Amino acid sequence: MYLGYGWRAKIAQLYPSGGQCDFEVQRMSPEGVQWLTTRLTFTKSGLEDDHALVDDIEVHAQLGADAGVQLMLLNCTAASAVVGPDVINGRVEAATGVPSTTTFEAVLEALRAAGLKRIALMTAYVDEVNAAEIEVLKAEGFEVVACGGIPCTNPLDQGAIPPERWYETAMSLKDVAADGLLISCAGIQISPVLARIEAEFGRPVIASNQAVVWHCLRRLGIEDRYPGYGALLEGTFDPA
Repeated sequence: MYLGYGWRAKIAQLYPSGGQCDFEVQRMSPEGVQWLTTRLTFTKSGLEDDHALVDDIEVHAQLGADAGVQLMLLNCTAASAVVGPDVINGRVEAATGVPSTTTFEAVLEALRAAGLKRIALMTAYVDEVNAAEIEVLKAEGFEVVACGGIPCTNPLDQGAIPPERWYETAMSLKDVAADGLLISCAGIQISPVLARIEAEFGRPVIASNQAVVWHCLRRLGIEDRYPGYGALLEGTFDPA
């Protein structure tokens, strides 16, 4: 019997307006979980722009809440890292009455579930954003031992990079003495190559949108574990 979209859960993702890859979370989710996107103004990818992303978050969050969702998500790794999950969630929940979470919380939870401490970092960010995120990760107890990627000054460029280029870039970090790899950016096409990157890298790989799906499913009590998008969604790293 056809039950329609969102019969298990509906999640509103607040997503950068210039972002191209809001479909990634839907692609990596099990049947019955629906993601509804509301956009926040974001056309450049600098540190100032990350802070400005949340300037009027209450208005956009209410639009997402209108769809009868069970969870709100600010889906931007860098912005949620530098602004801070507590600040973002407090504002969203006060405006909507709906529980809220962020990409950076998902990433932190996934890194800890995978047992990673020393990480290689791959991003689509410019240097100032990389530096800010590395500092926040350090404050959370992680050491970034190498940082690489494809620097982009705007979200259109981030989303236009073919998945194969991300695979090649990840392989350039393969010989780094790290516990695993963090692919940080919710605005890139990574799902088609994520499992292959992890297989070739030989250590755990955490990616922003993959971590978001895992984290939000856990928040909503959905226990599905399935192959295709790395060990995190297969359940290998689930805490006891």
